Amino acid sequence: MQLQKKSRNRELVYGISAVEQAIETSPDMILSAWVVKGREDDKRISKLIRDLSIYGIVPQTAMRHFIDEKAEGGVHQGIIIEMKATPPKNEQDLLDYLDELEQKQEEVPFFVILDGVTDPRNLGAVMRSAWAGGCHGVIVPKDKSASLNPAARKAAAGAASAVPFFAITNLARVMDDLEERSIRCIGMDGSAEQTIYETDFNGGLAIVMGSEDSGMRRLTREKCAALTKIPMAEGVDSLNVSVAAGIAVFEAVRQRSAK
Repeated sequence: MQLQKKSRNRELVYGISAVEQAIETSPDMILSAWVVKGREDDKRISKLIRDLSIYGIVPQTAMRHFIDEKAEGGVHQGIIIEMKATPPKNEQDLLDYLDELEQKQEEVPFFVILDGVTDPRNLGAVMRSAWAGGCHGVIVPKDKSASLNPAARKAAAGAASAVPFFAITNLARVMDDLEERSIRCIGMDGSAEQTIYETDFNGGLAIVMGSEDSGMRRLTREKCAALTKIPMAEGVDSLNVSVAAGIAVFEAVRQRSAK
């Protein structure tokens, strides 16, 4: 069996949770599937095989080394699917989406912005926290940011198919657009005076996280309506960006639920 060449029009999704979510949300986008030989009787994989067959997809069995090579070292858990590529949503998609949320009225906008997060596993983990916290989407700059590649999708454990993902050209302009719609951009910054427990996360909200190494860029920080931080024990400088995002998202969830 030969490996197929990658195509811009196709993307790989691997990992049981990611494949489950792809089948649930976008079965018409699935083109083919592979399962590690000998894993067909695994309870979760056999269910995925049955679910795929409903949509006319019969997974091919292959030796583990073939699947390992196709996943490029990613943790595939014995199954890979190939799908039609879905390009990230852009600025206009975001504005249209915000219009939809305004029309619904009962939904208060809640986003996460990642400014320069380049590790796809961190992106995926943030997507998962955003999904669990009921966020309406994750926004990243198109350049100098991790893409929603197979590694990110695996870390997202299904969230990549459930949470809208926007890759935009001009982050500062988008933050202005959000503020004009009464969606406050609150940046996470270790030098902030207030902690997340002293910060009001109610109302339209976008939590802004900086890069793993240097935090938010200067212009991004200046565009924030407020800065806040996670209080930490003496001697601890920072947390992994995905961990920090999860803490901030669920403090916002706590406050908004109490409201």
